[in-house]
Amino acid sequence: MNFGYMDPPSMQTGQLQSEDSMREAISMFQEFANITVTGQLDADTMRMMEMPRCGVPDMMGTHSRGMARRRRRYALQGSTWPKRDLTWSLADADYTPDLGKDDVDEAITRAFQLWQEQTPLTFTRVTNRADIVIKFAPIEHGDGAPFDGPGGTLAHAFFPQFGGDAHFDESEQWTVRTSSGTNLLQVAAHEFGHSLGLSHSEISDALMAPFYRGYEPNLVLHSDDIAGIQMLYGMPDMERPTPRPDAGMTPNPNPNPNPDVPDTCSGELDAITITEDGKTYAFRGNYFWELSSAGMVDGYPKLISEVWGDLPGDLDAAVYYRVNKKIYFFKGDQYWRYTNTQPDTGYPRAISQWRGVPNDVDTAFIWSGNGRLYFTKDDQYYRYRAGTGVDRGYPRDLSVWNGVPADGVDTVMQWVNGRTYFFKGSQYWRFNDTTFSVDPGYPKSTGQYWFGCMMEMEETTPKLPPCDLQGINSGVNVVPTVVLPSLLSVLVAKLLLF
Repeated sequence: MNFGYMDPPSMQTGQLQSEDSMREAISMFQEFANITVTGQLDADTMRMMEMPRCGVPDMMGTHSRGMARRRRRYALQGSTWPKRDLTWSLADADYTPDLGKDDVDEAITRAFQLWQEQTPLTFTRVTNRADIVIKFAPIEHGDGAPFDGPGGTLAHAFFPQFGGDAHFDESEQWTVRTSSGTNLLQVAAHEFGHSLGLSHSEISDALMAPFYRGYEPNLVLHSDDIAGIQMLYGMPDMERPTPRPDAGMTPNPNPNPNPDVPDTCSGELDAITITEDGKTYAFRGNYFWELSSAGMVDGYPKLISEVWGDLPGDLDAAVYYRVNKKIYFFKGDQYWRYTNTQPDTGYPRAISQWRGVPNDVDTAFIWSGNGRLYFTKDDQYYRYRAGTGVDRGYPRDLSVWNGVPADGVDTVMQWVNGRTYFFKGSQYWRFNDTTFSVDPGYPKSTGQYWFGCMMEMEETTPKLPPCDLQGINSGVNVVPTVVLPSLLSVLVAKLLLF
């Protein structure tokens, strides 16, 4: 049973779940689905569980297990777009063969219009560097959230903090203007609600309810959907309201009464990593946080020593290495190896065992573009090959990574969606492997988008990162009239890295 109703199984207990936890999870599902709460897998519950639905979890972050008893209508995930004019793309190779391109385009455009009509937002189609990338995808499609074939999960979308992309299961039979198959307009409009920052609603008639209700020939937003999206972005042509603290965002009027505990909402990090069991952990000083797709998990920050044994604070870097499913932590001239939160024996060891890697590194990460391991220190980066060490010709200038701060970054992570994220200070950047540059709309606030904090928002559209069209290693940033990297610069940059 997934969708956030049960904690992931631990490495110690495997798939075992207690009878009480199963009963609690079933009761939570029944309450969310508006059916009689029995705690048992009765006929009504099985019928609801078998309904086609969205793949985004119902229970996340502060709305997870301990919060299920509080009735909620619309739900705010905790992140929003810091601009009003958004772009979307759907590549020719990513269409469904079930429909003609004109039908797909019409359904997608109308789905965005439903949200545009109730907010100050606009949605414009572009051919590249889009805010929201749409595709019809196979079961395994590289974002860490595989589909399940016909029926079941129909689609899923990422919240704004993770880029807003929307994926539709190609195993479904997508249709328009008919009760047969799965209606693309209805599913797309629902997923774009997630792309804009809405979680699932318990109101069964709301568009943001998780279950697919069948074809509705005159689709409109429910009043619950409108209330939720206007809480995030305001009414058309009006200023964005300040969300209530109880609406899914963490207020930050007085960051910390205890100066020894890091300010959660500052967004500043020493290291960030995922683990084999699918969790995301961020570290700063002697403390760490667990992060979910809804922001910071309840009960954090915690002391590193409470969970990670002898792992020191003030870490330099952390990286999850998929090949052996281990996490490596670096500090000074030493490194530690972990399996999830459990330390491996025989550590720490000297960083000198990593031939060519300097002490006191700033970051360690796997780049999603080629699956290789990289380190950075100050304004330089190193490419590492297991068994032989740092490749010949390294280190090189960090300025090669278009749009990433050229003077150094604090931490880097390849997240579960396969994207690479660079963090520095209170901001982060998402790197696009195709254009070999930072995506438009970045940097963004780490506190707001990763921790779910309520931040002061800029009303203007953020500036696009500069792109160097005069030579990938010139060190001179030139902002052209059209901010698109030339094909030559992209190819040169990729040749440098591969």
